[in-house]
Amino acid sequence: MDVYLPIANLAVNGLVIVALGALTGILSGMFGVGGGFLTTPLMIFYGIPPTVAAASAASQVTGASVSGVFAHARRGGVDYHMGGVMVAGGVIGTGIGAMLFRILQQWGQIDIVINLLYVGLLGTIGTLMARESWQAVKAQRTGVPLPARKRRHHPMVANLPLRWRFYRSGLYISPLAPLLLGVFTGILTMLMGIGGGFVLVPAMLYILGMSANVVVGTSLFQILFVTMITTMMHALTTKAVDIVLAVLLLIGSVSGAQIGSQLAQKLPAERLRFVLAAVVLLVALRMLIGLAWQPDEIYTDSPL
Repeated sequence: MDVYLPIANLAVNGLVIVALGALTGILSGMFGVGGGFLTTPLMIFYGIPPTVAAASAASQVTGASVSGVFAHARRGGVDYHMGGVMVAGGVIGTGIGAMLFRILQQWGQIDIVINLLYVGLLGTIGTLMARESWQAVKAQRTGVPLPARKRRHHPMVANLPLRWRFYRSGLYISPLAPLLLGVFTGILTMLMGIGGGFVLVPAMLYILGMSANVVVGTSLFQILFVTMITTMMHALTTKAVDIVLAVLLLIGSVSGAQIGSQLAQKLPAERLRFVLAAVVLLVALRMLIGLAWQPDEIYTDSPL
């Protein structure tokens, strides 16, 4: 079933795009992370221009985050005070990211920068996840439990000026820390089309020291608004959002997330994290090979 993508200016198999969305939805449901960090690389592998892939993936993440936010909000798992500060930082970050995107686009370097960012970020995150999950599996086999981590914010956060009380997160810290974290994820969302959950969640736990029962819901709250703003920013500045592509991805991801959540209940969490780390590292390796491999046609026409 061929479908024409007006912004990408090419025809694709609609079922393949839905399948890509379903795959990332399954991963999202299984591992509790947004699938945006895999959606963009998979679309690039399929032949979608990186600029269109990144912009359209952000709109897909917006739709996929709505149900998650409502689910966590119903059980009181969202710190709106903390989330509001991070959303404010995300708005600033998307503005900075939009300027960087346009500058890199004018220089003709945006595609390679997107690929390099994915190689670096996925390689780092995948390595850390693999090490942590391997330690958990090893501890399970030997019967020696890992030492419990104390919930405490990073010393750098403690040294920042001003302090606010974030009651639901159980914190008394400077709002500058979540604001800067929001700025960073906003830039990444604009450049890479990711939700940022796989960066936000560890940072909220180990840097801000937030309570674990509000981390995922607050992360989704921030992702929802920042990806919404990112989509609008792309539509107004880069003109790279392909609504047909985004709808096909959303259809697949919504159904895939239901399948993934059922699989997650049947498989051990430690092994699931190890599998996710392996998938992330394989994607990073494939993108690295793509950067080094010389194409058959060096000069091609691609839409801006």
